[in-house]
Amino acid sequence: MEDILKVGIIASTHGVHGEVKVFPTTDDPARFKKLKEVLLEGEEPKQTLTIEGVRFFKQMVILKFKEYHDLTGVEKLKGKSLYVTRENAVPLAEDEYYIADLIGMQVVDEEGKPLGILKDVMDNKANDVYIVEMTDKRELLLPAIRQCILKVEPEKMLMTVHVMEGLL
Repeated sequence: MEDILKVGIIASTHGVHGEVKVFPTTDDPARFKKLKEVLLEGEEPKQTLTIEGVRFFKQMVILKFKEYHDLTGVEKLKGKSLYVTRENAVPLAEDEYYIADLIGMQVVDEEGKPLGILKDVMDNKANDVYIVEMTDKRELLLPAIRQCILKVEPEKMLMTVHVMEGLL
């Protein structure tokens, strides 16, 4: 399991006072209001940035970091990802998982027959859709609903599914 989770990508600078526009990669962009710090993509250890201000503009989050005070300073941050530690991540409800913990899971059917590897999660209005790269390299799209996803075992990196008629 990942120790850190991606919450956004710095898309561009905003204004001349060191603010940045962040494209959120989290289900709940409002979570940025509760964050005190984020980790910046880069060399290990990742640089910790203290959040000084949060605003919202359309689908973007505008952040002001205590460590940066002008446009020149934040210019080099464009395109970099922002992360939080697992302790600072949004708590999950029962049967909820962080996408980072699902990617790479072995997917098997209810008889235990290997189907493939979970490669991505597509955000759909009704429910998420799991993209499984099958052993024959085709893609299987599974709706993330109880009728399809029977068991998720993050510690074993294993997902047991029921493939509904017509999906294969």
